[in-house]
Amino acid sequence: PLAYRMRPRDFDEFIGQEDIIGPETPLRRMIETDQLSSLIFYGPAGTGKTSLALVIANMTAAAFEEISAVTAGVKDIRAVLKRARSRQEDNGKRTILFIDEIHRFNKSQQDALLPAVETGIVVLIGATTENPFFEVNSPLISRSHVHVLKPLSADELRRIINKALTDKERGLGELHLTLAKKALDHLTNITNGDARKALSSLEIAARIALEEKDNQGKISLEIIKEVTGERAIIYDRRGDTHFDTISAFIKSMRGSDPDAALYWLARMIYAGEDPKFIARRMVILASEDIGNADPRALQVATAAAQAVQFVGLPECRLNLAQAAIYLSVAPKSNAVIKAIDGALADVRREQAQPVPKHLRDSHYPGAKKLGHGRDYKNPHNYQGHSVAQDYLPKNLQGRRYYKPSQSGLEKSISEMLKKRRGGSSLQKGSDLQS
Repeated sequence: PLAYRMRPRDFDEFIGQEDIIGPETPLRRMIETDQLSSLIFYGPAGTGKTSLALVIANMTAAAFEEISAVTAGVKDIRAVLKRARSRQEDNGKRTILFIDEIHRFNKSQQDALLPAVETGIVVLIGATTENPFFEVNSPLISRSHVHVLKPLSADELRRIINKALTDKERGLGELHLTLAKKALDHLTNITNGDARKALSSLEIAARIALEEKDNQGKISLEIIKEVTGERAIIYDRRGDTHFDTISAFIKSMRGSDPDAALYWLARMIYAGEDPKFIARRMVILASEDIGNADPRALQVATAAAQAVQFVGLPECRLNLAQAAIYLSVAPKSNAVIKAIDGALADVRREQAQPVPKHLRDSHYPGAKKLGHGRDYKNPHNYQGHSVAQDYLPKNLQGRRYYKPSQSGLEKSISEMLKKRRGGSSLQKGSDLQS
C-alpha cells in the first residue's frame, strides 16, 4: 500500500509532531544519541506512531523487535524476551521492543512485560490510540515516558500528499498524476489529520483517474469525493474521546454558549452516541449548574429525556437541541450542588445528634407522652406562613448550606431568605464556609 511505502526512513522525511521530535527536543536527542528509555506513543490513527518507531529502528544500534498486540500472546512475548536476554548476556546488545496497539493486551499480558522493562532487558515502545492512563497498567506507565501525538495539520497533510504524488521511487511519481487544488483541499479536510487515510484515499483515486478515458491522469474533486465518502469522526463510546466530548458539551452549556453546545451535541449525534446518555447529563446539569436560578431548566431537561425515550433518533435530535439551547441561555447558579455537598460533608464530619423533640413525629399513640412535637410552631398559623424556630440539631444550628446566587430567580429567593433568616434564631450561628 502507498501509505506503507511512504513511511519516513529518518527525521528528514518525517512530517509533523514537531513539538515532540523537532530539533533539540529531548526525545529527538535521546533517539539521535541512542540513549532511549521506554516510551508510549499515544494519538489518533495516522499521526505517525508506528512511523516514528520505525525511524528509531533505523537509527539505533540496538536490536529491534516488533509485535502487534492484535495477534500476539504471552507465548510471543516470552519468545521475544528470551531472545533479548540472550543478546544481553552474549554481547551486551540492547533490544528495543515495539508493541503496536499495546492497549489490546490484557492485564496479564502487560504484566509479563514488566520484569523485562524494569531490569532493562528490553526498552519498550508502545503505540496506542487509546488513553494509556486508562488502558495500560500503572507499573508500565510509571516506567515509561508518554508522548502525545496530535492529528496532522492541513498543511502537513498537503506536504505528505504532494510528496507521494512526486516520489518516483516509492510513491506515484512515475504515473505523472495531477491533483486539482479543490480535490487536495477536500482530501486534507475530510481525513481529519490522518495521513494513512489520506494516502490510502489518494491511491484509490489515482487508480480511478488512470482508468477513466481522456482524463489524462487528473484527480478531480469528484473522484476524491467518491473515494472518501462522508467524514468519519474519531469517537469511542468507552474511551477518552467519549468523555472529552461530553465534557466539552457540558462546559459549553455551563459557559452559556449555545452555539458551542450545539456543535458538540452534533458531534456526538453524528458519531452515534447514545441519546439517553446525553439527556441524562443534561438533567444533571439542570440542577448542578442552573438550579433555582431557573427551576424550569430541570423541567425542560427532564422533558427532553422523556422525548428521547418516546421519539428516538433521528427526530429526538430536535428535543436535545431545544433543551441544550435553553440550558445554555438560562441563568446559572451552582448553589444547589454546594448546598447538598455541604450538608453531606457535615453528615460525615459532625456527630449525628438526635432529631430535636419539637420536630419529631407526634402522630402515633404515646408520642406526646415522650415529648415529641412539643413546642412545635406550625408556620401556617403565623402571618406570612413563616415563623422563627430551630430546625437543625443543636450542634449545627446556624449552619448555612444553601446560599442562593444573585442570578435569575435566586436573586428573589436570596432576598426572601434574608428577611426570614434575619428574624430567626438561626441567625446566631456562623455560615458554612464556601
